[in-house]
Amino acid sequence: MPRLAIARFSHEGNSFSPVPTGLPEFRREWYRGQEAEAVYRGTTTEGGGAVAFLDANPDWRGTFLRMAGATPAGPVTRDAFEAIVGEIVDDLRDGGWDAVFLSLHGAMLVDGMDVADTEIVRRVREAIGPDLPFGVSLDLHANLDPCIADLVTFAAGFKEHPHTDMKETAERVLHVLDRAVKGEIRPVGHIAKLDAILPSINMRTAEGPMAELEAFARGLEFDPRILDASPFGGFSYGDTVVAGAGALVFVDGDRDLARSAAERVVEEFRRRLDRFYITLPSAEEGIARALRSEQRPVAVIDSGDNPLSGGIADTPEMLRALLAAEPEVPVVVAFFADPGMVERCHASGVGGAIDGCLGGRISRDFGAPVPFAGTVLRLTDGDYVNAGPMMHGLPMSLGRTAVIGVGQVSIIVTTACGSAHDPAFLALHGIDTADVAVLCVKAKNHFRAAFTALCPVMIDIDAPGPAALEISRFPFRLAPPTLYPLRNKMD
Repeated sequence: MPRLAIARFSHEGNSFSPVPTGLPEFRREWYRGQEAEAVYRGTTTEGGGAVAFLDANPDWRGTFLRMAGATPAGPVTRDAFEAIVGEIVDDLRDGGWDAVFLSLHGAMLVDGMDVADTEIVRRVREAIGPDLPFGVSLDLHANLDPCIADLVTFAAGFKEHPHTDMKETAERVLHVLDRAVKGEIRPVGHIAKLDAILPSINMRTAEGPMAELEAFARGLEFDPRILDASPFGGFSYGDTVVAGAGALVFVDGDRDLARSAAERVVEEFRRRLDRFYITLPSAEEGIARALRSEQRPVAVIDSGDNPLSGGIADTPEMLRALLAAEPEVPVVVAFFADPGMVERCHASGVGGAIDGCLGGRISRDFGAPVPFAGTVLRLTDGDYVNAGPMMHGLPMSLGRTAVIGVGQVSIIVTTACGSAHDPAFLALHGIDTADVAVLCVKAKNHFRAAFTALCPVMIDIDAPGPAALEISRFPFRLAPPTLYPLRNKMD
């Protein structure tokens, strides 16, 4: 019976976030062994895909090694990186494996390291030897390093944004590994890069330029020699020497075909380059439009502080604009991460008066704090299970949380910086979107996976934050200055 080692070390690093990612932040997703199998079973995650593969292929025996993931934020500390990679590599060195599956993001940043995901792949390859089948799954927003294609047996990326196909991506990688172990195929791959950093706000795969690119890539796969063609939008806020969009293609045995197909995908990117760059209304404009809308509920989406892009759930401009508008209809703000405010709310109790400031706690770079005076409406332990299509079934924890009422505005405040992309986040706080006129949320495209059916109107806004729209305004240091739109700053 062949043995499969399964591991995960996933993080998306925002170079412009003031919040580093240490070992405690990886406790959000921290499993191994039978616990990992039990947690991931039935989920729409890469771990869930591994469980599904093993269930469908009883001739394989799988072992879950360290499975670690953290909410996107600033770079991973070197100590955390070495601890997690060290555990995975030590387990792999024990030997006896017939294949290895590794779930990565592809846009990890680590203090003092050039390309962290490449370093992980390199260490794994050194631990298992040059010939053992080794497969990797990657996020659609990976900043690809071309040398990865030569270090792995096979790799593939998510095809959907929002990322509702994590499970399917893992299953695709494992299916190819199975065929490689059996000697049916000899995968070879190539990574081609686009000379541009793309904003992710216009990278949804339901429509627009990214949908067309995914369709083009699917068309390439009608050639039976092509095992997978994955376009990668790249992560806009990762300042690295391999920044920018790209494409990864794996084929059976024909390296020249892999190269030419990847370059064709990049050329399709280039033809659509201008369409990725859009403008968005300000916080004031977006709030005003939402309050005027006759359709309810309206979602106002502050993508500049989206935690799943490395936002900090602490930027104040959306809340400032909302309170200044003095809404006369029910509005929910999701959310601010402020452990001190949560503790004060729990000490005050439901119904207690609470005042202070929200936003600008971590950094004043994105605006000054917003004063408020209100009432504690609800307190929770912060634990829930994702109910929407993205990461469905995965348990989540925000630490203790509170809901503060300020007039018609209900503000969710959490201990940890999680993500408000799932309806269970709102249900935890007693909020039904049917009772809300306007939902102001720190999110981006992933929010749409579950909420498109719940919110008939969605208004994306651009406000100051670690993931704000205009890429060229950020102080890139490592990314090649010849990348568009950074090269415009050189002119």
